[in-house]
This record gives sequence, structure tokens and C-alpha cells, in this order.
Amino acid sequence: MTDFARLQSVLTAAFAERVIALHIRRGNELHCQIERGAAPSLAQLLRADFQTELALMVANDRSADLDKLEVHYLFVNDRHNWFLHATTRLPPDDPTIPSLATFYYPASRFEREIKDLFGIEAVGQPDRRPLVRHGFWPESYHPLRKDATPPADFHDDGAGFPFLPVGGEGVYEIPVGPVHAGIIEPGHFRFSVVGETVIDLKIRLYFTHKGTEKLFEGRTPEQGVELAERISGDTTIGHSLAYCQAVEALAGCEAPPRARYLRVVLLEMERLYNHVADFGAICNDTGFAFAHSQCFRIRERLLRLNKRLTGNRLLRGGIVPGGVGHDLPADLNLAAELAAVLADFNEVVAISLDNSMVRDRLDGAGRLTQATAADHGVLGYVARASNLDIDARRDHPFAAYGELSFAAPVYTAGDVHARTMARVEEVRAAVRLIQQALTALPPGPLTAPLGALPAWEPAFGLVEGWRGAILHWVMADAGGKLYRVKVRDPSFVNWPALSFALLNNIVPDFPLCNKSFNQSYSGNDL
Repeated sequence: MTDFARLQSVLTAAFAERVIALHIRRGNELHCQIERGAAPSLAQLLRADFQTELALMVANDRSADLDKLEVHYLFVNDRHNWFLHATTRLPPDDPTIPSLATFYYPASRFEREIKDLFGIEAVGQPDRRPLVRHGFWPESYHPLRKDATPPADFHDDGAGFPFLPVGGEGVYEIPVGPVHAGIIEPGHFRFSVVGETVIDLKIRLYFTHKGTEKLFEGRTPEQGVELAERISGDTTIGHSLAYCQAVEALAGCEAPPRARYLRVVLLEMERLYNHVADFGAICNDTGFAFAHSQCFRIRERLLRLNKRLTGNRLLRGGIVPGGVGHDLPADLNLAAELAAVLADFNEVVAISLDNSMVRDRLDGAGRLTQATAADHGVLGYVARASNLDIDARRDHPFAAYGELSFAAPVYTAGDVHARTMARVEEVRAAVRLIQQALTALPPGPLTAPLGALPAWEPAFGLVEGWRGAILHWVMADAGGKLYRVKVRDPSFVNWPALSFALLNNIVPDFPLCNKSFNQSYSGNDL
């Protein structure tokens, strides 16, 4: 019996009275409706018997057809590549669910977000502070409810955010932000220090909440791509591909073989230019400006290749529902260009890592232990640098990754050096993946017809973006328009882990640790 078949058997036997419906979709997705209150027991069963964890919680206002609220739970099994999607329905007059926060930390942030945006209370949630809502946002305003009306006057009451203070002799606080001395987006960092040693870091974001998920509502699937591309400007392909895979799964559409290989090329090109730039920026924060200037020179070369591939330096227009928007230019020898780029980058890496000043700053700084990383559900290179061997390209193959050969580099130290080397090895692996994809590139069309989206059914797309696994969850209305789109950028779960990586470091190491994480403000502050 396969692990997936055993899951069906266990749920039918152990949860028969709490599961209202149970059916398979798309081969490896088991969808069910569960009674309210069953989620904690289900989560415990999945962890104990199947090594399966919660990846996403989605709230949805189904007043258009059911006059009910819903909460969806997506559990992901990385070892056997299957998914369990459980839905619980709530009456509008009693919008409560049992909390999973004490069982799994990322659930706390999902529940706080759901409370702010939908007014659904997680009973037993230990952290009752707002997440998205700031002081000028009325507590009774829940913008993703279908009957929500924006208040006429947003007024900041002037009350401070209830940070938990750290006390004791010799402890003092250093507030930084939300406005910074660069062009980054706003975020508030509050350091509790003794001397220069950090004993606590609290992070507050959501200063530029843009209402991205609200903006998806009512768009056609094609119109949604433009918005997905702009969720986080450095992750155009990652987000647009996750979104398109979600709508394709909903419509029962499969991208043609040539498009699937070209999607690999585009996603790895995005991984390349970001990791190259980050290596230079990390070295720059040690005071080694040479690497920064050289890596940004190489990044510029990659951005110009991006423009030749899609007409846009950030690869916008590269992914479309059903396939890709552009074929390879006939006059571009991409494999040769990337071989030269990699040789250039390898030389910069060798020079940088031979510098004792750089190595001394990287080694041991910003250590994130494997246990803490696992508890926070961290993703991408942050996870792999802390000895968590996860990569959606391998664990849940998409595009043409299932036909290609690659290994995700994993490191055990969990420090800035490990996160830096993870980027270096991912640059090298990305070039090899693109070269494989170009060699095996089949002929054929670039797109397949999307078809109509069925109403009121959920679907999702999972992509290993350059920061980590990206999830897009979609549902359409009876007219085939987008009714609800939920986005999980890896930064949503990675940001809190930065606080733990900085413990027992000194304040001047914060820029270095922060850059080694390099999480997205925009992808988090939807």
C-alpha cells in the first residue's frame, strides 16, 4: 500500500465521523471537508503517522454562494509528494476555529492574519496581537470580507504596538526603522541588548500592506498574471509561475513540453541574478566592496540576458497561463553566455573567500540551528543552510524538473557562511539546470488553451522560487473570474527566524545577518 493510499485508509477509519467528504484530485491531492474543531486532531495525526506538516491556511468568504465563511488547511508531504487539503465551514455569526499555534508556530501567523483580514477568531491563540492591522486600521474592519466597507476616516490612535519588553540590569533597546537610510521598504526592528550583544530582536512589518489579494478579486485568469508578477519585484517568475500553475490545475490544463522546459530556464535565470547579487551584497556588509561591485556587474549582464529572453529585465511577460510568452531568441547562445557568466562569478567567489576579513565575518555569525529552523518551518536556502533538505523542485516536481538531474546543496552550520555558500552552489546548479534544459528542449507550441475555470473549487500551485517554496491558492466564481487568491511567499515564514539567528551576535552584525536571509518586505506585506 502506498503512503497516499494508507492516508485514505486511515482517514476513512479514524476520522470517518469527522470527515464530511473525501475525494482525490489531480492524482496526488486528497481533498476533504472536516467538521469544525477537527483540525488539531488531524494535524497531530498527519505529523505522527505521516511526517506531514501544515503549509498554508486560507480563509475565504463564501457569502456569494454559501452564506458561510471557510478556512482551508493545506498539508504537504515532502517525502512522498502528496497533499491533503481540508476545508472547514463556519457560520457567519460564530466565526471561530481552534488554534494550531501551540502545535506549529507558522500557524500562529496565519491565524493572526486571518483574524485581521476576515475577523475569524482562533480560540486558544497565545498571541492575540494584530499582524496586518496597524493603529490607523479600525479593529472592526476586515477588508477581505465581501461586505467590508472601508471606513471614511483612517485615524491613528497613537497607541504603541504592544511589544513584550525585555528587562533586567544593563538591558536597553535600540529601535531601527521603519524608515531606513536606503531604498528598501519599511520594517521596524527593535533590539534588546546588553552592551553590544543582542539578547532579543523583535520585528514588525506590514507598514505597506497593499491589499494584493483583494486586487485579484474579479480579474480574469489572464489579468491575474500581471498582478502576480508584481507581488515581489525580484520574484517575477516564481510568483507568476505559482499563480499560473494554480489556475492551470483548476482548469485541468497542462503546459506543452517545450513550455515546461522554458519555464525551467526562466525560473533558474531569476535564481541566478538574485543569488549573484546577494553574494556581492553579503561580502559588502563585511567591508569587502570589491565583491559587491563585481557581482553587480555580473548581475547587470544577467539582467540584459533576461531582456533578450522576455523583453523585460525582470522577466515580466515570461509566464502566461498555459505556457510561456516567448521562445528562445534564435541569435542567442544562452548556454555559452551562462558558461562565461559562471566562470566570471567563480573567480569573484574565489577571491572573496580567500580574504580572511570576509571569512572571519561570515563564519559563526547569525547561526540558525536546525531545530529552530524546523520549528519555524523555514524555506529555501535558509532551510538548506540549517541542514533541512527540502526543495520543491525535487520533492514536488513541476515544469520539467522531474526530467532533469540536480542536487540541492545542504549545509549544517546554519550561519551566514552556510547561507552564503548555499547561494554560491545554487548559482552553479542553476547554470547546469539551464544547460540541461536547453539540450533537452523539445519542439512544439509554447502554450495550451487554458479553458474555463470551474466554480467554487480550490486549486494551488507550488514553485521553488529563489527564496524558497511559493504557494498560490485560487478559487473562481460562477463566472470564471478570480474569487479568492491566497499567496504565501517564503518570507512569510522566514522573517521570524531572523530574530533567533541574531541572538548572541553583536548589533553591527545585524546588516550582515539580515542580508544573508534577504527576505522580501513586499512578498510578506501583501
